[in-house]
Amino acid sequence: MRIIRVVLVLSLAVVLVLVALANRGMVTVNLFPAQFGKYLGGQWSLTMPLFLVVFLGIALGLVTGLVWEYLREARLRSESNRRAHRVASLENEVGHLRQTHAAPRDEVLAILDAPEPQRAPTTAGAAALPSSPAAPAPQGAALPAPSR
Repeated sequence: MRIIRVVLVLSLAVVLVLVALANRGMVTVNLFPAQFGKYLGGQWSLTMPLFLVVFLGIALGLVTGLVWEYLREARLRSESNRRAHRVASLENEVGHLRQTHAAPRDEVLAILDAPEPQRAPTTAGAAALPSSPAAPAPQGAALPAPSR
């Protein structure tokens, strides 16, 4: 990308130098019509090379366009800044609400949201008891002896 930019700038510079060399003739530029110049007094005309007149015209047009667009978009920039500040304040408010209201109010939801406790690993030689029996043992009944 940088090479393309350098090539474009160099080609533009070559074109501008060629235009300047081809238009070196001196011209007189009147700043006011001749009828108004005699009423204002003084000399209201300039003599300069033609390429300078062309380049000054281009520069004046660019500056005028830049100022015009800057003033035209001032309302849009202020509206954008106002909305950005509003969004930032709303995001700050939502973040504050998330911090103060993070705990669930329902006990069931609190149990569901709680992390599961870590279970101790069983040893290889010991028999593991089932975690949920198929039928509950009646009260007072003896548990079966572990098989060997």
